Amino acid sequence: MFMKTLTLTAVALATVTAAPAFAGRDQLKIVGSSTVFPFATTVAERFGKNTDFKTPVVESTGSGGGLKLFCAGIGEAYPDITNASRRIKSSEVERCAANGITDIVEAKIGYDGIVFANSVASTQFDVTLADLFLALAKNVPTGVDGEVQPNPYTTWDQVNASLPAIKIEVMGPPPTSGTRDAFVELAMEGGCKTFPWIKAFKKADKKAYKSLCHTIREDGAYIEAGENDNLIVQKLAANPNAFGIFGYSFLEQNSDTVQGSTINGVAPEFEAIAEGDYPVSRSLYFYVKKDHVGLIPGITEFLAEFTSENAWGEDGYLADKGLIPMTDAERTEWAEKITGLSNLAM
Repeated sequence: MFMKTLTLTAVALATVTAAPAFAGRDQLKIVGSSTVFPFATTVAERFGKNTDFKTPVVESTGSGGGLKLFCAGIGEAYPDITNASRRIKSSEVERCAANGITDIVEAKIGYDGIVFANSVASTQFDVTLADLFLALAKNVPTGVDGEVQPNPYTTWDQVNASLPAIKIEVMGPPPTSGTRDAFVELAMEGGCKTFPWIKAFKKADKKAYKSLCHTIREDGAYIEAGENDNLIVQKLAANPNAFGIFGYSFLEQNSDTVQGSTINGVAPEFEAIAEGDYPVSRSLYFYVKKDHVGLIPGITEFLAEFTSENAWGEDGYLADKGLIPMTDAERTEWAEKITGLSNLAM
């Protein structure tokens, strides 16, 4: 009911402001996820080269930052598309609606794994989700059910005696990043709930459970390295004892300098991520502002290029960049939704 009520307002607003708001821009503006950035950039470059449209401008702002820009309003000052390495949140849909944006096209484009990587000059780690939680959580169990303490671990062998006695130093994305959101949900919470009393605690107090399982330590062991995943890769090469958290595509593109740790015994490899065996895997998306279609040139044509088998197919050029393709059936289903400009359904 809330969404239906706002739709009429949005239509009225678009009718009044569309002409002056789009008078000057003839080039797609895309923001969002650093993980989706190389895929969107590749499609944009091909699109600009092979069509009469200008090459879209693609910026890496992080998933949260991109959705904030995207939801800020309608008009040439605001992005047409935002990339996301997680699904849009209901709070973000509400923010969009508050600014007259009620018609949003959701585009799932494939899969990605989040890797825990270090320099190839270092020992390759074999960690569990529990190890990652104990190394990076702000508060950890004391060993007595129901009790937690500020994280006391400073070296990896303190977390797990089978790991080397080197300093815990992990570079990863900031809170605005979809990669951070997904890592916290899949890896941190995944390790947190391996403790039976914490898993049981989820039913009793969801808020406290989430705070314990999702909060990353702030004592220097985890270093926020911004939205530039390539910069993390460069820093790992310079610091053999450090680890980095980023998307699988960056691991594949830099396999000569960095290596991925196995997690729960599974290596971050294409097939393992595609089949769902790798425990830290997630879906990738972008979102389109339907109010801009027909007013900013090239949006529907860009969507057609992105959803072509030549781009996102099993043997497409995005797979060469590290995108894990969806199944044939999924691609068919999503291509119909995307090119048909179907409205987002939460």
